Amino acid sequence: MPIAGGECAKLALLPKIVGESRLDRLSAVDYQALRAGAVVLEADGFGEKVLQLADGRILKLFRRKRLLSSALYYPYARRFADNARKLAAIGVPVPAVEQVWRIPSLARDAVLYAPLPGISLRKLQQESLSAERRQALRLALSRLVAKLFDHGMIFRSLHTGNVIVMPDGELGLIDFSDMRFYPWSLGRTLRQRGVRKMLATEGEWLDTAIVFQCAH
Repeated sequence: MPIAGGECAKLALLPKIVGESRLDRLSAVDYQALRAGAVVLEADGFGEKVLQLADGRILKLFRRKRLLSSALYYPYARRFADNARKLAAIGVPVPAVEQVWRIPSLARDAVLYAPLPGISLRKLQQESLSAERRQALRLALSRLVAKLFDHGMIFRSLHTGNVIVMPDGELGLIDFSDMRFYPWSLGRTLRQRGVRKMLATEGEWLDTAIVFQCAH
């Protein structure tokens, strides 16, 4: 489909910004070598999204969904790496990012990382959890979310599938490309907005008295 004149005009304004967000390029040959023996963990109608490589590391692929979007100058893969760094800085366990690439042959960006050890809270729910264990996890998750809010962070795609229960019982986060950051501790209104989706679908896992308690 031809690009509308207005969109062309907007694109003409972007090269300098895009140039500041260049990613290292991974050739088709190197990608196929990296992908050899991989297991597809997630895919959709547009193709593969998450691969577990033969050595156990994870390769997550990102597709820009619209011609004109913020991903043009701030790629999702770069956001993932930046968000991982910001979360780690406040003591939240996250995957260790090793490399961020652009793969021209696939029209995808990618991030390579070591997986976080443990099991997702969503999968753990399928096991027989005691009431005490369930309550302990609920409190831990509520405190984790409150900690994010205290540091001005909103994880807009938060759900129990993105929360990892690690072997030592600590909670970590994965798949956190979609975050927003404020330079202050969040007030009650933003906290409510930040967990609106989760409250609607998995609200039993959040103690709102903890989550909505603003830091002083």
